[in-house]
Amino acid sequence: MQQAKAILTSTDVRKGPGRPKAIKAASKLVSIEATKRVMSAEGKSKIALAQKARWAKVRKAAKKAANTEPAPPVKAVKTTTAVKATKATPPRKESKKAPAVKS
Repeated sequence: MQQAKAILTSTDVRKGPGRPKAIKAASKLVSIEATKRVMSAEGKSKIALAQKARWAKVRKAAKKAANTEPAPPVKAVKTTTAVKATKATPPRKESKKAPAVKS
């Protein structure tokens, strides 16, 4: 079957180790010039309208969020006084024998 196929396609069917050899026709480099893709005016206008609608939706959501959020509380400003705070002394440790009872 393989020999018959080889005769009809006129190719060599022998298989051996390694990478198969390239076909001469496929190995030739063909220079293909890339064509620039151009968008139609109708397509551009559709994209522009869709983007404008997206931004309008974002602006509407931001405006709604700004109106619903309460204003942040104003912090009270502390005034400084001329009197310096006295350094507090740490409380003395009481003995563990008998707690003092105040009446």
